[in-house]
Amino acid sequence: MTDFAAGLLHRLATWFARLPWPWLRGMADVFARALVSRDTRGVRVVRRNLELAYPEWLPGQRAQRTADVLRTTARQALETLRFWTRPHASNLALIRESQGVDLFDAALAAGKGLIVAAPHYGNWELLNQWLASRTQLAILYAPPDSKIGEAFLRRVRAAHGDADRVTQVRAEGPAIRGLFKLLQGGGVAGILPDQQPKAGDGEFAPFFGIPALTMTLLTRLAQRTGATVLVGYCERVGETPDGPAFALRFEAVPDAAKDVAALNAAIERVARRDPAQYQWTYKRFSIPAPGSTLGNPYWPDCYPASAQRAALARAGDGDPQ
Repeated sequence: MTDFAAGLLHRLATWFARLPWPWLRGMADVFARALVSRDTRGVRVVRRNLELAYPEWLPGQRAQRTADVLRTTARQALETLRFWTRPHASNLALIRESQGVDLFDAALAAGKGLIVAAPHYGNWELLNQWLASRTQLAILYAPPDSKIGEAFLRRVRAAHGDADRVTQVRAEGPAIRGLFKLLQGGGVAGILPDQQPKAGDGEFAPFFGIPALTMTLLTRLAQRTGATVLVGYCERVGETPDGPAFALRFEAVPDAAKDVAALNAAIERVARRDPAQYQWTYKRFSIPAPGSTLGNPYWPDCYPASAQRAALARAGDGDPQ
């Protein structure tokens, strides 16, 4: 049943993604404007993140940037549907410029292992397809709550001939241990490094000046295997009638094996290039550092009413997490 439902979703996505690019962009923009006008929880999360990350912005600037983030996020979602359901060669043709590919090629040729840290910036699914066009790799992912959703993701990420080049690794103990062997053997791993881990599974390090709970897995992989760490991303650099234009970029992170602060600093540099292209819809700072006076900055207005009622029922402890 799960595979059947995932296959049905894939067919629906394929049909929808056949619409012309201008139509998809227009639909995304209308959807984003509707979200902003309704001031949904997602909009409030973006606004709160921008208040935290860019306290120097004036209210008018922040309102405009919030709208920009929602518009770009909506476009990215529909772009990704198209990338998942179209031949990868046509998708990769949208990469119009590149920077730092020599770093990637050199790390690959060295045969000492390569970790590509891919922030939630631009379109990371297009980056995955470019990587698969150049080498075999393992992609670490956090499985969604829905089994159907996970089956759909595994299906679309292995489509169009990449099934034998991409190994999708759940972010769980036994599979993660396999990444150490992969890198020690000179393999390539792609990791999204800016997802907040569970409490107790990471370390706090500055991100936009705020202590943020950060995964330690990438740093441990680099320390124990000696693998090279590169930040990689596909950045939108324009729009054409044929679709968005992207620039592929790789940057070295020489201190990534030392501590998570170096990794966060590298991600922050990327996010500051164009704040609208970063995933500010995510509650990145919901777990406060010990001794922090910030608390959970998203509580209560960025949570559903049901969560607020549940917290009140638990004697109002102030945080639904």
